Amino acid sequence: MSWRDHLPRVRGKLLFDEPLGPFTWLRVGGPAEVLFLPADHMDLAGFLEDLPPQVPVSVLGVGSNTIVRDGGVAGVVVRLAGRAFGQVRADAGDLRITADAGALDAVVARAAAKAGVAGLEFYAGIPGTVGGALTMNAGCYGRETSDVLVAAWGYDRSGEMRSFEAADFGYTYRHSQAPSDIIWIQAVFEGVADEPAAVEARMAEITERREQTQPIREKTGGSTFKNPPGHSSWKLIDEAGWRGKAFSADGKGGGAMFSPLHANFLINTGEATAADLEGLGEAVRADVKAKTGVELEWEIKRIGQPS
Repeated sequence: MSWRDHLPRVRGKLLFDEPLGPFTWLRVGGPAEVLFLPADHMDLAGFLEDLPPQVPVSVLGVGSNTIVRDGGVAGVVVRLAGRAFGQVRADAGDLRITADAGALDAVVARAAAKAGVAGLEFYAGIPGTVGGALTMNAGCYGRETSDVLVAAWGYDRSGEMRSFEAADFGYTYRHSQAPSDIIWIQAVFEGVADEPAAVEARMAEITERREQTQPIREKTGGSTFKNPPGHSSWKLIDEAGWRGKAFSADGKGGGAMFSPLHANFLINTGEATAADLEGLGEAVRADVKAKTGVELEWEIKRIGQPS
């Protein structure tokens, strides 16, 4: 008898052996043993509290920087979607924005601009959700989540609510020291006062720059590797000869590639598998290390098991 036969009762949806590729921007990956789409915060908390502790739990946002391996993901994958997890509110008078973990970063930026709150414009250039931003200290164009976060809260594996001040995250570049089992629910950000038109103009510049320099209309995962100290990953990849070079794990075809437009953006040009994409990343890491001595570190999250 399987643990899946005795799952807690929920008001949301429990989907068995659900393919996860359609939930990711790279459009690859095997199934989740169970995909849980909670109805609201309390549905999620009750499920975590009653789920046997030995069952692994992972979280998938909009899948903008995630490779799901072809063998799928063991245990329960939680996806926070819909109005219950995607609200953003400007708190009048105190220059703060409260956002649910499932809200898109770009929506947070727009809400801040409308309220005359500056400092969150960079979120217009990040293709993810608030939950992902909290987890990896997401940022671009010289700004990071650590610059604007006030506090956040979420549920731990047992369903207990935990609260964290910004200092508790111990943020460094694309890294947080907050417990890895927290499923983020909501966060508060703070900016400074400015005219909405001025904030919107800066957001428009970020959006235009991103459209001109990144393959945003491809099946991509965003920045593949973190920038090593003193280096730009795209330059190392480009100089090693991997920009626009097709690759497949079995040596046939070539559905995986680093974008000709931006050499640190991994793209699925057609029928790539997760093994093709991760294999290309590892081949590039090995080649760059051999040629320069610099070790590239993955920024894209890879979850699950190989096929």
